[in-house]
Amino acid sequence: MLLAPAVLAKPASPAERVLRLQNLHTGESLKATYWAEGRYIAEELAALNRVLRDHRSNETYSMDQRLFDMLYVLQQQVSSNGSYHVISGYRSPKTNAMLNSNSSGVAKRSLHMQGRAIDIRLPGVELKHLRQAALDLKSGGVGYYPKSGFIHVDTGRTRFW
Repeated sequence: MLLAPAVLAKPASPAERVLRLQNLHTGESLKATYWAEGRYIAEELAALNRVLRDHRSNETYSMDQRLFDMLYVLQQQVSSNGSYHVISGYRSPKTNAMLNSNSSGVAKRSLHMQGRAIDIRLPGVELKHLRQAALDLKSGGVGYYPKSGFIHVDTGRTRFW
């Protein structure tokens, strides 16, 4: 099942769900078919978790599967099959505390620490269009950072900044 009812109404359930990610900090790229034949694929989810690990501490975390579904649907919304550029996926509590002490833009209780948030851009898609498509999903938080060149999406309550 894909996300919340607002998102479910958009795409038909495909035979496969594929995500392409490029971690800008580690240089790693991944194409993962994380869902097929009606189920999530554990090995592919583990590969996604590895690419989205905290690059400072090298810690991995089991990311929220709904976040992957959100990214998949978002890509369908903007008609792209390119690779997401990942600025930040999972953040360990230690990393988050360090970033929070150096920046007012990092939440003390960030959903990144729960594997429920990701900061991304999608080459070939204008950032403002990616943001609008994410807002249209009404499936979680959407942050817009045009000066830094990314958006934040998460599986928390629906909100934006």
